[in-house]
Amino acid sequence: MVYLREYIKGALAGIFIGIGGAVYLSCDVKYIGALLFSVALLTICLCSYSLYTGKVGMLTFNHTAQDFGLLGMCLLGNLTGTLLMGLGVRVAVPALEAKAALACASKLTQSVPESLFRAIFCGMLMYIAVSVFKKKNTVVGILFCVPVFILSGFEHSVANMFYFGLEAGVSLKNILYIALIVLGNSVGALIISALELLSTPTDTSKTEKRD
Repeated sequence: MVYLREYIKGALAGIFIGIGGAVYLSCDVKYIGALLFSVALLTICLCSYSLYTGKVGMLTFNHTAQDFGLLGMCLLGNLTGTLLMGLGVRVAVPALEAKAALACASKLTQSVPESLFRAIFCGMLMYIAVSVFKKKNTVVGILFCVPVFILSGFEHSVANMFYFGLEAGVSLKNILYIALIVLGNSVGALIISALELLSTPTDTSKTEKRD
């Protein structure tokens, strides 16, 4: 049952990532669109939904078999939610399909190293955004990190699934691309969380010297 709940929370997160992607494509001014995309992560964090790119970095601190299983269900839910949103928005707002097609074509022409590093950098920013929210109880990290990753051209696996769903559905090439971006997002988040762990001072027990 816990895995089903995580899948549902992941699907809810995917739905709002799709909404963020839709408003971004709808804005003629990319800076405004990038800022408004933040509504997705704001909703996810405030409502305690599950987003893979915000959770994968936590494996540094908790990595039981159940943690990996829940993370897998989260990702599956994310991709399902965004794909369905993409297909739905394609019907609701047909004008966005052409914009999504341009975005997808640009992504699929990138080299593997280019896509991978763009995904790594996005993973770093997503981890920071969610970490700051949890530790400092503020949305400042979200409001800055989300527009930064979008305007920088970094790649977000879950958001990209929305664009593919809106553009034409899922093909083998798209699936392989998404898998590469998932890998990059994971590496980026884990790098920051691992360095964070290494930089955190640990308490050392004081031992008394005996004669």
